[in-house]
Amino acid sequence: MIEIMEKGFKELNIPYSEEIEKKLLLYKDLLKEWNKKINITSIEDDEEIYLKHFIDSLLLLKDRNFNESKKIIDIGTGGGFPGLPLKIVNNNYEVTLLDSLRKRIDFLEEVVKSLNLENVELLHGRAEDYGQQNEYREKFDICVSRAVAPLNILSEYCIPFVKVEGFFAAYKSSDISREIAISDNAIKKLGAKIKEIKEINLPGSDILRKIVIIEKTEPTPVKYPRKAGKPSKDPL
Repeated sequence: MIEIMEKGFKELNIPYSEEIEKKLLLYKDLLKEWNKKINITSIEDDEEIYLKHFIDSLLLLKDRNFNESKKIIDIGTGGGFPGLPLKIVNNNYEVTLLDSLRKRIDFLEEVVKSLNLENVELLHGRAEDYGQQNEYREKFDICVSRAVAPLNILSEYCIPFVKVEGFFAAYKSSDISREIAISDNAIKKLGAKIKEIKEINLPGSDILRKIVIIEKTEPTPVKYPRKAGKPSKDPL
């Protein structure tokens, strides 16, 4: 057993097994291999990958409410974080991974195939476009994102995918008090409200992570998300 992962799982009260470890190790190897060809992550040390990608992605599972069978979409998934580690640990999840870069989707296709993961859908494109499609709009119990974008912009990308009474979980790392204040009006316009802000230390480190849990309270107005590029150029 890899100590840093075993310890992290234990602190988060998540069951750890050889099968989970085997899949995460293969995922790590593929990530490092592909990272030589395309820019997926700046983190290349094994232990940092275990901690800052795998364990970090799983912080949401510390809350028992997120452990049931759910339909999840990960917006701006990049190398598959947090969506794929969540799927590896909870195989009952139906996971959709969306990214705007085709090469990242190609990488994720290989990971999904190599790990024999089922009920994983990969989408290449922009959240603004998919968020207006009936097949995806307000069809998910949970939307997750570690994408680097201010919360008011990220909310317009993500909240339209969430069912009423579902949740958007935004992974954040820095002091977000000002970001929260700026985002409050945008979140309300999108039919949601901030339920809580979780503060969790990455196990075995002094790194503090924050997860903003946003609850969908009513349908998002049809004009959101706006056309591609508009949310970032003219934030709500």
